[in-house]
Amino acid sequence: MSTHPNPRFAGYRYPAEVISTAVWLYFLFPLSLRMVEEMLAARGITVSYEMVRQWGLKFGRDIANTLRRRAPRRGDKWHLDEVVLAIGGKRQYLWRAVDKDGFVLDELVQSRRDAKAAKRLLRKLLKRQGVEPRVMVTDKLKSYAAAKRETMPGVEHRQHKGLNNRAENSHQPTRRRERQMKRFKSARQVQLFLSIHDPIANLFNLRRDHRSVADYRTARAQAFETWAEVAGARLAA
Repeated sequence: MSTHPNPRFAGYRYPAEVISTAVWLYFLFPLSLRMVEEMLAARGITVSYEMVRQWGLKFGRDIANTLRRRAPRRGDKWHLDEVVLAIGGKRQYLWRAVDKDGFVLDELVQSRRDAKAAKRLLRKLLKRQGVEPRVMVTDKLKSYAAAKRETMPGVEHRQHKGLNNRAENSHQPTRRRERQMKRFKSARQVQLFLSIHDPIANLFNLRRDHRSVADYRTARAQAFETWAEVAGARLAA
């Protein structure tokens, strides 16, 4: 293992491959900082969990932003859903939008579950995606219909609990992380974590059940190549 010449890692004690691997492990899998520390220790790499946290904030954000810019145009069918989070003893709502293939389009943590909150999510989605969807699928929460009438009046809106499993299932990684971290400490922490986690998860969302073994392994190899290019270093062997 040798230090990568990428100037992004200049001045760091640890090789770029170690930093890249720590960030990948923490944001892609439901692991605590201490778990990542132990997994690196098993490879003979001694690093503190606090260092892993700092790497995640510095490098994870850069990697996520680059992946988001490079991401292909997503599907024109949006699934929207919201889930309750208990943060600091208060009820918060995580609003999320995914496309028909389960790729996360955006997320927003808010204290409300009304039309104003739904409108904020739709406006953020339109700004980031740059185009309206063909179809918007939600549950029967009336806030979605009210927000859509004002922001996307021409878009078809389907409201049915059974049609929105795609969005509901997308909350599962957040729930696993919430349990691992013994609840989130603040809305800002959730928003920051998900803003890094979701682009990385999208890169490795390979839809294994829709591919042959050979196609899956090819797609996985391509995802690792993209990671190495964006992160500036390959994963540690």
